[in-house]
Amino acid sequence: MRDSVTVHINASPEKVWDLVSDVTKIGSYSPETFEAEWLEGATGPAVGAKFRGHVKRNGRGPTYWAGCVVIASEPGKEFAFAVGSEDKPVNTWRYMLEPAGDGTAVTESFELSPTLPLKIYWALLGWSRGKTNRNGMRTTLERIKAEVERP
Repeated sequence: MRDSVTVHINASPEKVWDLVSDVTKIGSYSPETFEAEWLEGATGPAVGAKFRGHVKRNGRGPTYWAGCVVIASEPGKEFAFAVGSEDKPVNTWRYMLEPAGDGTAVTESFELSPTLPLKIYWALLGWSRGKTNRNGMRTTLERIKAEVERP
């Protein structure tokens, strides 16, 4: 009930982190989440900061807002958030950044919470949703790469 994609980006971990941690830019990168906004006075990526993302599932629908909370925020290294509440997330999305040669190896991952309903969902539809998530993560990272590496 988890997966990840890694892409090498020719930029420093700090420069990449600035993009992946700015949730207000997600609409430029993600094929499903087309906008996001900080909530409750949050203005940036700090642990405990809340935001909501506007999602168009599978790029077609349904469309809905998903509440999120930042659970890891280490500049140049990691940015992660839980979808749902921090103590009972439905899904956790994470970006890990590692210096690699002349740039950064960026890994985006997701992990569904091991609840019975999600285990059943994954057993029945995981093959399809997993493929969609892998493709979406690769698209997101490739779009970030294109922006960061643009001359």
